[in-house]
Amino acid sequence: MNLRPALLAAILMSAGMFVDTAQAATDTVNMPVTITIQNACDVSTVAPTTLNFGTAGPLTANVDSTSVITVTCTTGATYDIGLDGGGSTNVAARVMTRSSESVGYQLYQEATHTTVWGNTVATDTIASTGTGTAQTFTVYGRVPPQVAPTAGVYNDTVLVTVTY
Repeated sequence: MNLRPALLAAILMSAGMFVDTAQAATDTVNMPVTITIQNACDVSTVAPTTLNFGTAGPLTANVDSTSVITVTCTTGATYDIGLDGGGSTNVAARVMTRSSESVGYQLYQEATHTTVWGNTVATDTIASTGTGTAQTFTVYGRVPPQVAPTAGVYNDTVLVTVTY
């Protein structure tokens, strides 16, 4: 009979009797986790697309184009989108300029070109409510028939303001 395995088993059993049999202890506590979400809107992360009327000759008929404004607001936040008068500072008489010459144009809230899009909250702005995701709004632009100025590139810059 081989005594080695029996001796080893006896040593291990006897060692087990002397091993500290203490249990692992635990203690728990809850950790608070919080965030405060405030009403906020962002119109600058996605820049408005360029309102480009393209190339035209004599301005004898309407020249129409569109642009898209993207707004992201917290869910439930009410807001208004306004467009200023550009370089003319007058929403009723917007103009693109080149030197001292100009081309009149207008910005509208809908495809029928009926409601001028301005920047007076609750008067000529577009009101909406945030969804927490990006919302897009189309700007409808129109260059009406007018005496065409000298050939060249005419520009304006309109400030988009989101009030919430």
